[in-house]
Amino acid sequence: MTGSSSRMLTLLSLLQTPRDWPGHVLADRLEVTPRTVRRDVERLRELGYRISAIKGPDGGYRLAAGSELPPLLFDDDQAVAIAVALQNASSSGIDIAEGAARALATVRHVMPSRLRHRVDGIRFSEAGNETRVDAAVLEATSAAVRERTVLRFDYGADHDRPARRTEPHEIVARENRWYLLAWDLDADDWRVFRLDRMHPRIPTGPSFTPRPLPAEDARTYLAARVKGSATEDRWPCVGEVVIDLPAQEVARWIGADGTVEARDDGSTLVTLGSWSWVGLLASVMRFDVPFAVVAPDELRAASQLLTARLAAATTTR
Repeated sequence: MTGSSSRMLTLLSLLQTPRDWPGHVLADRLEVTPRTVRRDVERLRELGYRISAIKGPDGGYRLAAGSELPPLLFDDDQAVAIAVALQNASSSGIDIAEGAARALATVRHVMPSRLRHRVDGIRFSEAGNETRVDAAVLEATSAAVRERTVLRFDYGADHDRPARRTEPHEIVARENRWYLLAWDLDADDWRVFRLDRMHPRIPTGPSFTPRPLPAEDARTYLAARVKGSATEDRWPCVGEVVIDLPAQEVARWIGADGTVEARDDGSTLVTLGSWSWVGLLASVMRFDVPFAVVAPDELRAASQLLTARLAAATTTR
C-alpha cells in the first residue's frame, strides 16, 4: 500500500465483510506485517470504530455493528441511491463487482436501522452484462483523456500488430458498453474504440492540443457513427410507409427510431430511419403484414430492387 491513510481505508473496507478476519489474512491482503495491522486497528479504534479482538490460534478482528460508527454525510435518499447503484454495479460493464459488494456492505453497515430496512427491501434482477472492462483500463484511458497525452494501446486479440497511437478525446458509455473517441494518428482520422478490447501501454506519450470533434459533442458523434451518419444523430435514410396494423401494435416495436400515426382505416403511418433504404424495408417487413411505401422515391426504388433480389433468391442455382 502507498500510505497509512489509504491502507487504513482499505482495512476498514475489508472489515465490513466477512465479520471475522484472521490477522495474518489481513496482513496478506494489505501487504504488510501483522504488527502493522495491529497498529492500524488501534488507530481506527481511536477514531471511534469498535473493533473487537478475536481469540484463538489465528487471532483476528471483528468490526462491531452499531450507531457508534461515524455517520455518513448523506441524507436518506442519497444513501438509498448509492445502495441501489452499488447493487447494479455489475451491469455497468466495468469489472468492479467485488469492490462494489464491499462498498455496499460499508454503506449498509453505517446506516441507521430504519434506513437499512429500506435498502434491504429493494431487490431486483439485473440483466447483467457479459462484456467486461478492466477497471485498470478505464483508469488509464481516463487519465490520458484528462491529461491530454497520447495513448498507445493494443487492440483486440492480435498483439503482434503495431500499437494504436491516439489522441484520446472522451470516453462515452452507451447501452452497457464503453467507448473511447480518439484521433487516430496513423489513420489521420477520428475513430471509435471499445474499452473492453483495449490494452493500454504505459507510460503514455507526449501531450497534445485537443482537436474539435466533427459533431456537437461526443455523445452525438458516437450516436451518429452507430447510425451510419457523418456528424448528426440521425439516420441517413428516413422514409414513410403505411402498415396494415393498428398503431398500438406497431408503436412498441418502433421505439426511438421513428414515429407512428394512427389512420382512420385502422392502419398506421410510420416514419422510420435506417442506415440504408433496403435496411429500412427490412425493418418494415418484420411485421409480416401488407404495407405501402409513401415516400421518398429512393425508398420506392429500393423496394423494386429488393423485389428483384427476392425473386432471384428463389431461383435454383
